[in-house]
Amino acid sequence: MASINDIANEFIREEIEEYLERPDEIKFFIEMFTQATPEMQDIAAALIDGDHHTVDELTEEALADGTEALEIMDDGLILGMGIVGIKFRENFIFVPEVLACARAMKAGMAHIEPILSDSGIEPVGTVIMGTVKGDLHDIGKNLCIMMLRGAGFVVHDLGVDTSEDEFIEAVEEYEAPILGMSALLTTTMPNMGKTIDAFIDEDLREEVKIMVGGAPVTQIFADDMGADGYGKDALACVALAKHFLEETDEEW
Repeated sequence: MASINDIANEFIREEIEEYLERPDEIKFFIEMFTQATPEMQDIAAALIDGDHHTVDELTEEALADGTEALEIMDDGLILGMGIVGIKFRENFIFVPEVLACARAMKAGMAHIEPILSDSGIEPVGTVIMGTVKGDLHDIGKNLCIMMLRGAGFVVHDLGVDTSEDEFIEAVEEYEAPILGMSALLTTTMPNMGKTIDAFIDEDLREEVKIMVGGAPVTQIFADDMGADGYGKDALACVALAKHFLEETDEEW
């Protein structure tokens, strides 16, 4: 079984020991970083540290050395952003730090995305994302979008203060099988339920899987609202979207 001492990068080891508290998350990241090369760990460490210049340089060097773009994205950028998402969720870091990390991820993805586009890799699925009506917060949503895109999804971002009609129109326009809604304010959380009810009224509820998330949102609330799933952070959001696709494939 993998041990934290098997992770070559000291910064990564310290991040896991200091900021990860849930046993399942500790186990997951230890296993994943143990499998990642030291070079990928260095990219992840720089991203977690919000150092976009280093992420840019290390990503370029790794590609020049023959490392596959998908490996850099999965084992470096996405793994690093997973740690960032947890730290943000648990209030160890705040908006300025998250924005710095997001900038670092974009620096790496600037090298990766053209390669993936040229390779002709088909998107795994389409997701609509938006913050509900009355809520102007989007940091958590944007983290989820970055992670979803990194995982191969096409994501249409509706931004903030999104009405029920805007969600419905986007799902219909893009024929998206998955919809994600976020809320940070307890006063706007009920608008998730109103949006789900609107899909029912339009006879579209069976056409789309709906996931919800945000700091005050819980699994119990998601169940009460009639959502198909709840994601506690960006990693869970991606896992849930992949699960929805698997369910859809099984139905077909």
